[in-house]
Amino acid sequence: MNKGIWYAVAAYGIWGLFPLYWKLLNEVPALELIGHRIGWSFLLLIAVTVLTRQWTAFRAAAFKPRTLRLYAVSAALISLNWLTYIWAVNAGLVVESSLGYFINPLVSVMLGVVFLHERLRPWQWFSVGLAVLGVAAAAVGYGSFPWIALTLACSFGVYGLVKKKSPLPSLQGLTLETGIAFTPALLYLLYLDRTGKGAFLHTDALSTWLMVGAGLVTTIPLLLFSSAAQRVPLATMGILQYITPSMLFLLGIFLYHETFSTARAIGFCLVWAALLIFWIDTFLTHRAKRAQVSSPAVSD
Repeated sequence: MNKGIWYAVAAYGIWGLFPLYWKLLNEVPALELIGHRIGWSFLLLIAVTVLTRQWTAFRAAAFKPRTLRLYAVSAALISLNWLTYIWAVNAGLVVESSLGYFINPLVSVMLGVVFLHERLRPWQWFSVGLAVLGVAAAAVGYGSFPWIALTLACSFGVYGLVKKKSPLPSLQGLTLETGIAFTPALLYLLYLDRTGKGAFLHTDALSTWLMVGAGLVTTIPLLLFSSAAQRVPLATMGILQYITPSMLFLLGIFLYHETFSTARAIGFCLVWAALLIFWIDTFLTHRAKRAQVSSPAVSD
């Protein structure tokens, strides 16, 4: 099997197991965890950048006004995504988080239509409409607007849109993003420590080391994902990405025993049907195009 596929499976698998990690830090507020996740990730990424001899290229490319503006936006978006996700996991909303990552590809498609003027085929429009019905059904099941799922889907979707226009390679881009967020994260953590509200070094040793490890568990799957993206076709990555929300869904239902009403089940089924229709249409279209290209021209 292609080595890149193993990298992708590992990355998506680690992301799918994230609730197990963050649940160990259930007593630490989500905002403080984000501060540690950003801070330790940045320090680790700086080390990787130096060790891979990319520091000179990074320094030359990163500190340009347009580049800094783009990555300031992406830093804000990924921070919002991380904060929402960790808060949701520790609030017992793993299943709703999985819904966000199930609908994220369709949100990305709609962003492409609006901002990149991409065109959808009829069956793709149908799948988007079906997903909207699914979200509405899920909202009925939750008894409220599914803001966690939509915040996760939209923040990551817009993040992907911004990254399409970003000039740096993935490692350098992530280093710059976390670097931009590092200063406010550090100031917030120092404020918590000074006011006696911080958990770092003031709780048990395991929690302290887990907060330090937040940088490692953030960086490893991102580096695996970057390596996979260079080796695996985009269509294959698109299928493999559902490993993460599927694992989140299973953890939420079978390990954490979250409530899963009939209305929620209908909503999820509609979203899954929408994704299935979308990917079948994409597969058949790509196969037809490949067949057309490979077929010999007919002479008169």
